[in-house]
Amino acid sequence: MTAMYDVIIVGSGPSGLTAAIYATRADLKVLVIAGLKWGGQLQLTTEVENFPGFPSGIQGPELMMAMRKQAEKFGAQFVDANMDPTDFTTQSGGPFTVTVESKQYTGKALLIATGADAKTLGVVGEKELTGRGISYCATCDGAFFRNKKIIVVGGGDSAMEEANFLTNFADVILMHRRDSFRASQIMQDRVKQNPKITIMYNSQIAEVIGTNKVEKVKVQNTQTKEITEMPIDGIFVAIGHTPNTSIFKGVELTEKGYVRAQNGTRTNIEGIFVSGDVEDDRYQQAITAAGFGCMAALDIEKYLVEKK
Repeated sequence: MTAMYDVIIVGSGPSGLTAAIYATRADLKVLVIAGLKWGGQLQLTTEVENFPGFPSGIQGPELMMAMRKQAEKFGAQFVDANMDPTDFTTQSGGPFTVTVESKQYTGKALLIATGADAKTLGVVGEKELTGRGISYCATCDGAFFRNKKIIVVGGGDSAMEEANFLTNFADVILMHRRDSFRASQIMQDRVKQNPKITIMYNSQIAEVIGTNKVEKVKVQNTQTKEITEMPIDGIFVAIGHTPNTSIFKGVELTEKGYVRAQNGTRTNIEGIFVSGDVEDDRYQQAITAAGFGCMAALDIEKYLVEKK
């Protein structure tokens, strides 16, 4: 017979771990299905300077380990493996049974906190230099590139926003692989009117080069296929995010593929809640994810009390 948990949290980034801390301190029995690669995007981040409480900054993996140890201290149990895809359509109201590596776990409530992964360029050198000059969040890392030479890659509203924001620190090259942007006209106008932004159309990064940090890139003209080299200090990739929702069958999603929150952190299925970047397609910050995790834990606690 499988053990019954008060809540199963799927995901182990700032949102899932904060929810685990709050839920365990409320004397709930908590299981965190952390995933094979636990810790979320902060595991791929070097120095974090904008998380409150760390005036000298903190390494992303160090912050995540501290949050995990705090959750474990209060009694949260962890499974460092991936959950199998599950159809929750017939499980409304719970209990919710999920399978992880052929073993089943059951919870009275379930929290989806699986986050969203930034889309990558998929070029040589990107993986090795992520966090060493390659970033996927301008508001997180922009201040590290003051007076540096930087590229923003993308053609949508997010890329426009990031390019404009980064001009607070440096001149920016906005690179797009097509001859026109897909961003809204108002965002395009702001970029084109910003004297600190240079636009490179019909261009894409073919390779990132550097030893321990980004030093230069190979840029390919998408029309002529000509490749040139450009010295550069930083690259901000702004081509979108992919929310990690594929394993949650029956849970309602938005047009962009994020989990749709209803009445706070609830979903369309009674007893299933959501928090963090898997729901939030706007802010996508560690601190907002943590805040949503707190909200979800409080909502879950109230739900379980009312259900009794």
